This record gives sequence, C-alpha cells and structure tokens, in this order.
Amino acid sequence: MGKYGDTALMTMKLVESQEASSPLEAWERASIHMFGAGTASQKKGCPKSAFFGLCEEGFVRGIEPGSYTTSVDNKAYALQAVEWLKKNPSLSPKPTQLWKALHIPKSHNNQMDVVLSLWNHGYIDR
Repeated sequence: MGKYGDTALMTMKLVESQEASSPLEAWERASIHMFGAGTASQKKGCPKSAFFGLCEEGFVRGIEPGSYTTSVDNKAYALQAVEWLKKNPSLSPKPTQLWKALHIPKSHNNQMDVVLSLWNHGYIDR
C-alpha cells in the first residue's frame, strides 16, 4: 500500500512496543524513518490526517480515542472508507479503486493507502 501505508504500520509497531510515548510521536518517528526529517513527504498532511481521524474515533485497535487532528475532510474520507470496507469485506481494492468507490470529487492523496494498510493488517476494529 505504498510508503504511507508502511508509515501507518510502522506507527502501529511503535505504539504496540511502547517505543513511542504517543501515537503522534510514533507517526513522527515513522514518517522521518520513511521519508527523511523535514521533507515534504514526511510533513504531508492528508495521509497523516486520515490515520489520526481513524484514531480519534476509536477505529484503530490499540489507540485510545481522543483529539489527534483538526482535519475535517481527510478524517471524513478515512471514516467513509472504513464504512465502505465493512459493507464490502470480501473485496480487496487498491487505494485508487477505493477512492473512486467513495465518489470523492478530489484527487487521491494517499489517504486510502493508510486505511487499506491498517485494514489489511487487522488494525481496524471491524
């Protein structure tokens, strides 16, 4: 699911192992590892906001619901994606296919990479 999906999975490993003091620190460390500190890719908000939008609502196993993001749109896209996946659990779409299935009138910006990586690795409470 691409580097942002891998970043989400690395974040979860850091959370599970308690190597990071918070999910926010875990994402920061994982994204620096994947992309390099201070790079545009490391700071990219859409996938990060999708991840934290799911966390905020209690969808991510092992992360307490709370206040993690100010994003409205990316959080909503991630939540819509999880609902779609729950209704279509036998399908295993690629990120761009999932984006199209949601009929979002904007360009995909790696949010679905995060959602699908978490979903496919059992981190989304179904």
